[in-house]
Amino acid sequence: MPSAVGHHWRYLDIATRARDLLAGRPVRLALGHWLDKVPPVAWWLDRGRSGGQIVEQAVHVLDLARLLVGEVTMVHAIPSGAPEADGQVDRATAAVLRFADGAAGLLATSCLLTRKHRVGLEVCAEGIALELSETRLLVDGERVIEDDGQAKTRVDREFINAVRGLDADVRVPYREALRTHRLALALARSAAEGGPVTLEPAGAAAAAGAPAHFAE
Repeated sequence: MPSAVGHHWRYLDIATRARDLLAGRPVRLALGHWLDKVPPVAWWLDRGRSGGQIVEQAVHVLDLARLLVGEVTMVHAIPSGAPEADGQVDRATAAVLRFADGAAGLLATSCLLTRKHRVGLEVCAEGIALELSETRLLVDGERVIEDDGQAKTRVDREFINAVRGLDADVRVPYREALRTHRLALALARSAAEGGPVTLEPAGAAAAAGAPAHFAE
């Protein structure tokens, strides 16, 4: 049965450009951000309904990191020490990520602001630095490449094609999206428990016929 999940950042024209620029140059450092406001929906602040900011919003940045950097094997997230209402999402979180090939990563999230301030991913590889948002790619802090703005249209079109049984450019099938979701859940678990969480490598899970999961 065909499946497609709406991680539309993979359909950004600039994401393809970034992959081309990074060809043959493994990423060694990744810096992700989602610094924004609380969305105007009642369920979002309820951790039990939204899963928290990392699960509901920053998951797109994590998915892009998996695309450009690779799988993550360990995360350690620290929520802000400010007291929150019982059951509500953390208003700020900082996290360290270790990627399977040895790259280091950082993720910062906050919903304390009055507007979207900074959302995206920066990566550093040998001789190049890239900064991606939902609208543009900045190369080495100088050259700006604007996205064509068609990512959401593309992901919807390919989903419809998949449902209709037509040829479809499905970039995030269910199994792939589940790996990103489990990464977001690992960060949420680390923040809640106050310690690092190890993830099983995707290759080992695939060999066993199952998606990646937490290592107990």
